[in-house]
Amino acid sequence: ASLREIAKRAGYTAGALYSYFPSKEDVYATLLAESLERLNAQVAGAQLPPALAASTSAATSAANELRLRALAFFNFYREHPRDLDLGFYLFHGMQPRGLTPLWNERLNGRLRGAMRLQEAALRALGFGAADASTEVTALFAHTVGLLLLSPTGRIRMFGRTSQDLFVRYVEDLLRRAPERP
Repeated sequence: ASLREIAKRAGYTAGALYSYFPSKEDVYATLLAESLERLNAQVAGAQLPPALAASTSAATSAANELRLRALAFFNFYREHPRDLDLGFYLFHGMQPRGLTPLWNERLNGRLRGAMRLQEAALRALGFGAADASTEVTALFAHTVGLLLLSPTGRIRMFGRTSQDLFVRYVEDLLRRAPERP
């Protein structure tokens, strides 16, 4: 779609839209940035139930923090599948198309921001910096993979849900946490 068509469908003149957005890629980048802000707010604002928050063990607290933040991330996209679609809209192969390097850097930074709390929880569980980074990357990949497969029904044919599999993955990750001294 052209910027003129976007303006027409939104009920604006092309000139009005051009005064805010120089290109349709800027419209897309702005929408994606807003989506990532909502994601960050959901992940950061998620609260532990009072019974879990009262835990005195640092390891238990870090484990619950990982569960909470990872599930908030997963649930954001499960509950808002259009936001997940938005994140993949301009991808062709392995490179985003149409985004300037500055937009790409900003948007990637916002996505990384939503993963920082999970990475911090992994570090608190005893994972070193490199391993925590690797695990948060795998957690992201697992999230996206499950959410992309869910609408196909392929997971249901095995009698599972994407959320059940995600929770199991997080619990397996917690079992792999290094022993703390």
